[in-house]
Amino acid sequence: MRMRTFLLAIAMLMATTSIAQGVMDVHSHIITPDYLKSIKSTHQEMDEGFPIPQWDVESQLAFMDSAGIGCSVLTMCAPQPASGAGCAVTIRQVNEQCAQLKQKYPGRFKFCAAVPLPDVDAAIAEVNYAFDTLGADGIKLATNSHGQYLGDPALDTLMQVLNDRHAVVILHPHRPEPVNSNVMRQTPLAMQEYLSETTRAIANMIARNIPSRFPNVKIVVPHCGAYLPLAIPRMKSLYRVMRAGGLIGEIDWEKSLASFYYDLAGAHSPETIKMMLTITSPDHIIYGSDFPYANSAVLCTQLERMKQYLATDVKLAPYKEMFLHENAEYLLGMSDQKPTPRFADDNELIVRIAEIEVHPEYLDQYLQAAAKIGGTSVEQEPGVVCIFPMQVADAPNQIRIVEIYRNQEAYQAHLATEHFKQYKQGTLHMVKSLKLVDTTPLDVQAMKNIFIKK
Repeated sequence: MRMRTFLLAIAMLMATTSIAQGVMDVHSHIITPDYLKSIKSTHQEMDEGFPIPQWDVESQLAFMDSAGIGCSVLTMCAPQPASGAGCAVTIRQVNEQCAQLKQKYPGRFKFCAAVPLPDVDAAIAEVNYAFDTLGADGIKLATNSHGQYLGDPALDTLMQVLNDRHAVVILHPHRPEPVNSNVMRQTPLAMQEYLSETTRAIANMIARNIPSRFPNVKIVVPHCGAYLPLAIPRMKSLYRVMRAGGLIGEIDWEKSLASFYYDLAGAHSPETIKMMLTITSPDHIIYGSDFPYANSAVLCTQLERMKQYLATDVKLAPYKEMFLHENAEYLLGMSDQKPTPRFADDNELIVRIAEIEVHPEYLDQYLQAAAKIGGTSVEQEPGVVCIFPMQVADAPNQIRIVEIYRNQEAYQAHLATEHFKQYKQGTLHMVKSLKLVDTTPLDVQAMKNIFIKK
């Protein structure tokens, strides 16, 4: 009996350890009977262009166990219940059922509470109830709630409450409103318009400086950042023209972009993640499954593939644990340890040449920024041996930067510094093209002797 008790205790300890070290899923949905009843009563079952999937907690736990997911963040799915008193009642029921699951399965579930927008006063009341009574871990916001889009001035009072709460906000796209039925006739929302809808909502928020005016709110953007890796550089490139024409106000790009996190639900790949890293830093990317909107076997296969490419891709491997669980744990207050990359033992110099073409109207500004980042990096970072910008003699808009780092770890640490992120975001709209040319030194020791940094 004692041996059996001992073995049971060991098994429980191993299970607890496995959960603690498991993947953190920040994008999964709860679909309760109360929610379905409400949606069916107002004939909204096909509002999103496809059927609402079946869900129960046993299926979710089975998926989590098979995928190696330790903890999942639950959010209410689309569509938003119909406006009016019934909306608030349904959302309260969903939030309370989330809280019950969190309590019943400690460590396995967290939840971001839904709010009954477009009624802002009712939404604020639900935020307070969710945090103070239910123990919510954040708030879920739709890109639009019956036509009220994020970024709407009417939502500023809600954003102030969320800012005071230091809230984590998980976004999810909903059907655009109003919408022509032809939009969904050939291409279901989830295939394309959801990405447009997410991009639209984030662009609205940036244009009104919502993230910079409410900097304590941390906003999780779904589905690999949607079209933002393409949209943000375009917004920046057109910003001065639009500003000069009085079509848009002043935007604090750096503070706005710093508030966004990005989940990997959907069509993640090494190429997609690298594109995301053009607009964010590695500590702002987190895993999401989108369960139960895809078959659990498919999701398990996708996650295993992700683990494989994160382990083998040289540029992404240092961030594997950050992407899979550490960034999300830090964001949600489950860990007070700021995630850091894990580098392989590599003592070789990294030497590359950045080939840059600058828009002529920004040339002077860019040259100043490039000179500043070079001097600051070499002065402040022991692992940066050289960052040396030059102009091509007969093509002054063509810039070449020789970069030398002691090793891979020094290079990745450089990318994570505040001065580099400020340079990157501040000059993105100035750069017409960028090509990074990796080189192999023919005589590493000779280079080390030449580039001695005391």
